[in-house]
Amino acid sequence: MGGVAEGVRASGAKFYWHLGDFRAMYDFDEDLLAAPEYRSRHLTIADYQRIAWQDFIEHQVDPFGTLPVHLTIGNHELVAPKTRADFIQQFADWLDTPELRAQRLRDDPRDHKLHIYNHWVEGGVDFISMDNASLDQFDNEQLGWVERVLARDAADTSVRTVVVGMHDALPDSLSAGHGMNESAEMERSGRRVYRDLLDFREKTKKRVYVLASHSHFLIEDVYNDACHPRPETLLPGWIVGTAGAVRYRLPANLEGAKHAKTDVYGFLLGTVQPNGEIDFSFKEVKQSDIPARVLERYGNKQAQACFEENKSTYAPAGPNCPTGMPPGN
Repeated sequence: MGGVAEGVRASGAKFYWHLGDFRAMYDFDEDLLAAPEYRSRHLTIADYQRIAWQDFIEHQVDPFGTLPVHLTIGNHELVAPKTRADFIQQFADWLDTPELRAQRLRDDPRDHKLHIYNHWVEGGVDFISMDNASLDQFDNEQLGWVERVLARDAADTSVRTVVVGMHDALPDSLSAGHGMNESAEMERSGRRVYRDLLDFREKTKKRVYVLASHSHFLIEDVYNDACHPRPETLLPGWIVGTAGAVRYRLPANLEGAKHAKTDVYGFLLGTVQPNGEIDFSFKEVKQSDIPARVLERYGNKQAQACFEENKSTYAPAGPNCPTGMPPGN
C-alpha cells in the first residue's frame, strides 16, 4: 500500500477509493509482524485484532497525506469479533466527512445517522459506495436507498455518470464463486441491483461503471459472460483486488474478459472525459516502486517475500447461469 499511495499521489488523482479487506483479521498480517515494534513480541490473535485497524490507518491510509481516501467495507472487516458497529466507530472520520455528511443531508434532511454505504457527487459523477460485506446484504434498507439515489441521478442533468463500488462483484460474474453468488440473499439482491443499473443506463443513456475487489486479481469486463447477453452486460465492470492481499489464481473461463491478470499489485486510475465517459487504466506497482521508508520499516526480505511468495492456489469458480437466463452473449 505504500507503493500504491506513492503512485496514486503522483498520478494527480482527486481521491483514492479502497474497496475493502483492510487487514486479514482471521490471521496475522506478515507486514505487521515484520514491523519493528512487533517483530520481537509474541502477539496473541486478540492482541493483533485490537491493533490491526489502527495499524492500517497509520501505515496504509496516512501515506496518502491530504489526498481524500474513501473506505468501503469488506468481509474481512466483519471477521469475529468485529462488527459493523465496530467499523463505524473506528472509521467514523471517513464515513462522516463534510462531503459525505452534506450529501446525506441533501438526500434526506432528517438522516443524522452514520451509514456504511454512502455516495458523493464529484465532477458530474455520482460515486456510490455499497455494503455487501456479509451474506445478508444487500438488505432491503440499502436496496431502497440505492434505488432512491439512482432515481435522483436520473432526474439530475448535472450527473452524467454513475460509478458503483462494492467489495463483492455483483452475481453471475466471471468470478461468481467468490462474489455475490455466495448466498441466496446476495444473489437475489445483487441481481436486483444489476437490473436497476441496466434500467438506469437504458432509460437515461448515462454511463454506468461497477467496481469490486473481493477476488484478489485483476479482471476487466467481469460481467461479459453467458449470464449477461448483450445488451445486458455492464461494461466495463472491474475486479481490482491488487492492494496486498494473498493473490488468487484466475478463473478458468475468461473468454469475455478484456484484461485478466494475477500476481500483480497496483491500482485502477479513472480519467473522466467531458462527456462523462471514464477511461480506466491499471497502474502496476512493482518492487522498485516501494518507498525507501517502507523498506526501512519492514526490511528488504519482507518486501521480496510480498512479491515472490504472496500467492494462493485458490481459483474462484465461474458463473452457473440460473434457469431461465438466456445463454450466450
